[in-house]
Amino acid sequence: MAEQNGHTPFSWRARLQSFRYALAGLRVLLGSQHNARIHAAATVAVVIAGTVCRLRSAEWALVLLAIGMVWALEAVNTAIELLADEVSPEERPRIGRAKDVAAFGVLAAALAAVAIGLLVFLPRLFA
Repeated sequence: MAEQNGHTPFSWRARLQSFRYALAGLRVLLGSQHNARIHAAATVAVVIAGTVCRLRSAEWALVLLAIGMVWALEAVNTAIELLADEVSPEERPRIGRAKDVAAFGVLAAALAAVAIGLLVFLPRLFA
């Protein structure tokens, strides 16, 4: 089928390929970013703790949203760093500031995730 209005027609094969690209991105993230490995360990620990504590659906929703938020921002931060380093390998102040802002995004998400974790898990520890 030909392109219509500048759009490529839907294809299951193309959708499957997009998942392959995403998984390749995860491999890049885990293979190159120490913080991503820390996030992976924290993710596993929190999922185990949530299972042991038998979190309710609403609690799982909050915890999973927090986990997803941290992973998404870590991925965006890494993408910005990789692109910035490709565009300008030498240090440039504005690129450095952009990388700092992206890193803060990850920190803000991680702090929010910790706060959510405390709200969800602390009452169970002191019940």
